[in-house]
Amino acid sequence: MFTGLIQALGRILPLSDEQFQISCVSGQTDLILEDLAIGDSVAVNGVCLTVVEIITGGFVATASPETLRRTTLGQGLDGYFNLETSLRAGSKLGGHFVTGHVDGIGCLQSSVQTASSWEMQFSAPTQATLWHQHIAPFIVPKGSIAINGISLTIADCDREGNWFEVAVIPHTYSQTNLKYLKPGSWVNLEADILGKYVAKFLRTPAVFNEMPSISTIEDITPEFLAEHGFS
Repeated sequence: MFTGLIQALGRILPLSDEQFQISCVSGQTDLILEDLAIGDSVAVNGVCLTVVEIITGGFVATASPETLRRTTLGQGLDGYFNLETSLRAGSKLGGHFVTGHVDGIGCLQSSVQTASSWEMQFSAPTQATLWHQHIAPFIVPKGSIAINGISLTIADCDREGNWFEVAVIPHTYSQTNLKYLKPGSWVNLEADILGKYVAKFLRTPAVFNEMPSISTIEDITPEFLAEHGFS
C-alpha cells in the first residue's frame, strides 16, 4: 500500500525481459534506500514491484509479463520514473490509499501553466479490454486518482469520465516526472480503491442479504457497530 506522495525519481536499466535495475537519481533518495530490504515493495510509476536485490544507489526488481502488458513499463524504459516506498504503520497519510495495481493506461491531452499550477488534461480508457479496466465510472469531480503513482485530485471531468483534468501545484510538478510529459505521453492510471468497492457492492446486491435492516440513523448505535465488527 502506498500514499501517492513521490519520494524520488529514478532511471531504469533492463537486465532481461522481466528484470530491471532501478537507480535513484534525484529527490529524497535516502527515503527510498534506507532500510530497503529484499522483498520490500516499491511503487515505480505507480506499479508495485518487489525488490529482489539491493545495489549501490538503487535496487533490482522483477515485473511479470502481465504487469508489462498492463502498464507503461512495457512501452519503453526511457526517461524518469516516480518512486515511492510502501506505507508503514504509523506513517502520515498525506495522499490517498494507492495499491500499486494499475487499472489502465491514459494519455496526456494538454498541459497549461497558470499563475498557481499546471492544468493537465488526460484521457482514460473508454472500454474494458483483456488487460485494462474501464475506469471511467470511477472518475468523479473532487475524487482521487493516481497518475504514474502520484496522488492527485480530479478537478473536472466529462459525464462519462472519459477525460479528466487535474491541477498540479508547483512542488508536485517539479518533484515528479509530470514535468517531462508532453501531449501524447502515456501514463499509468489507478482509480480510487474506495470507488471500486462501492461499485462492486452496487453490482452485487447479494452482498447485503445478510446485513441487518437499518431504517433510521438512530438505529446505528455503539452496540450495533460493536455487534457487527466495528470497535
